[in-house]
Amino acid sequence: MTETESNTYDVVVIGAGPVGENVADRTRAAGLTTAVVESELLGGECSYWACMPSKALLRPVIAQADARRLPGLAQDVRGPLDAQTVLARRDEYTSHWQDDGQADWLAGTGADLYRGHGRLAGPRTVTVTGPDGTLTTLTARHAVAVATGTRAQLPDLPNLADVGPWTSREATSAKEAPGRLIVVGGGVVATEMATAWQALGSRVTLLVRGKGLLGRMEPFAGELVAEALTEAGADIRTGTSVESVRRENGTVVAVTSTGDRIEADEILFATGRAPRTDDLGLETVGLEPGSWLDTDDSLRVTGTDWLYAVGDVNHRALLTHQGKYQARIAGAAIAARAAGDTLLEEPWGAHAATADHHAVPQVVFTDPEAAAVGLSLAEAEQAGHRVRAVDVEFSSVAGAGLYGDGYRGRARMVVDLEDEILRGVTFVGPGVGELIHSATIAITGRVPVGRLWHAVPSYPTLSEVWLRLLEAYRDN
Repeated sequence: MTETESNTYDVVVIGAGPVGENVADRTRAAGLTTAVVESELLGGECSYWACMPSKALLRPVIAQADARRLPGLAQDVRGPLDAQTVLARRDEYTSHWQDDGQADWLAGTGADLYRGHGRLAGPRTVTVTGPDGTLTTLTARHAVAVATGTRAQLPDLPNLADVGPWTSREATSAKEAPGRLIVVGGGVVATEMATAWQALGSRVTLLVRGKGLLGRMEPFAGELVAEALTEAGADIRTGTSVESVRRENGTVVAVTSTGDRIEADEILFATGRAPRTDDLGLETVGLEPGSWLDTDDSLRVTGTDWLYAVGDVNHRALLTHQGKYQARIAGAAIAARAAGDTLLEEPWGAHAATADHHAVPQVVFTDPEAAAVGLSLAEAEQAGHRVRAVDVEFSSVAGAGLYGDGYRGRARMVVDLEDEILRGVTFVGPGVGELIHSATIAITGRVPVGRLWHAVPSYPTLSEVWLRLLEAYRDN
């Protein structure tokens, strides 16, 4: 290994997923010279193994489910999905796992790309080991931003590697539907992939350690999703964990804590994420390798004046859109500090990622969809807020019946009784993912309930659920 060059920039970004790309875009827009280091594909996990391929797999599933609710269409969509056509469209949305377009976009910002493995080598210093083993040293005048994201966390089971388990990467990039699929977990990845592969022809068995699905949302979200998955043919077993797993003549054999022996062609572990910081050189700057990186609201790592951690790696909100929001805040903060400007770090200021604490939206693209922002009822109560939950069924909304026969769904808003504002909103039902931004605006803007009366929903749309929620709050 030989050192070929040493270069100095205003900012060095480690990781070129959506988060790192957005940091670089903002710092370049501010006139700061910027280097970006990436060891895999530009565009990161989201573009190739998470958001884009998973939603490309799920969109035909949801479209077919919606069509089955409509007379005049239902009889024409009863057959199975054409799995190979769905997978081919998925491949298009991942650009066939080629990043040429992303590289062109990054070059257009004026940032310099270094392909290879980046590691910290002391304050403001990053070494990059290229694919051919050459070493480049990059020095940052103002900031290094870590945007390396997370990796799938597998359980500590004997000989698990010999089984060749799926993680989210294999689940979103598989070339064909396995005949039988075990999904271990009950969160977003588990429920979305169970939904997709069940519809694409797999017989899915979902093993959930807890009491139900989507444990971080309101309980009714997981209940409604579980009902739909069961009706679609999935076998959901709660209160169950995997005690051992092996392959016998190509077949996966999993033994559960309840003593069941389950056979499948593949097994997906959707059991959490771990930060990609184990080989980042954190020890050279007094931090713990493999740890999450704690930050202030400007995304600067605690105890430093030059290191930023943006996106999933800081464990604030493990969502692509939230990471991109953090990137915009961090980029602005880096630029302001570089210029010697005073930062606007008060809550909701230009240099404070306040939404991470109060208004993190998420959509689970199952059938039905589950969407939430802010606090659940339990979270609000645990935080010490005096709140009241208001629930309505979507069957009370004319637009739901028009959306599809037999529409099932529920909405909840959590109202702070002291300030008369919303602390959280949850929608579950077909098509509700497009409703959640209205709730995000209401929570972010601290819009009083009295003012929401004047936000008139169009008739007949699903958004009339807002009127039903406000009526229920007023009448009770």
